[in-house]
Amino acid sequence: MRKVAFICVHNSCRSQIAEALGKHLRGTDCDFYSAGVETKPQINQHAVRLMRELYGIDMEKTQYSKLISDIPKPDIAISMGCDVGCPYIGKAFDDNWNLSDPTGQNDEAFITVIRHIEENIMKL
Repeated sequence: MRKVAFICVHNSCRSQIAEALGKHLRGTDCDFYSAGVETKPQINQHAVRLMRELYGIDMEKTQYSKLISDIPKPDIAISMGCDVGCPYIGKAFDDNWNLSDPTGQNDEAFITVIRHIEENIMKL
């Protein structure tokens, strides 16, 4: 199966959402991963709560913040958005979803990002 990696700087919010939704919606089509160039001690708690409420997914049970070196070499590498500076991962990104980071914003901002991620995953 193709390996799809979602890359953000901190691997704590958008990329984690994408990994969870990828596995949930298209897990039989591709292997999904997320990673960053830095890690955080926990996944964004608003993202965790909303993914549980919207999809019944508990990201904290199966996911954690990872470095790019912690995942297999991807066939497809997708940047979540470079508003905080795109990391270099050893190759050019196959796509940049240009999603704003909802961290520190309200639930509506998170849900907008989550829905965009869902739409993009279904187009892979």
